[in-house]
Amino acid sequence: MNKPYSFNEDQMNGIVEDTFANIIKECENLKKNTNCPNEQVVALLSVIASNFAITNEKVEN
Repeated sequence: MNKPYSFNEDQMNGIVEDTFANIIKECENLKKNTNCPNEQVVALLSVIASNFAITNEKVEN
């Protein structure tokens, strides 16, 4: 089933909004504590996002 998912209004105004705020806060903490540039934060977020990306590759066991 390839049905697109979207958060409902309650989720958008609750857990999604809270999670977004927490991610932003943690990225700011990372920059403050490491003096890393925005590009490094973007690279980290890209690595994290790739863990959730759907791939068409078959995983061999």
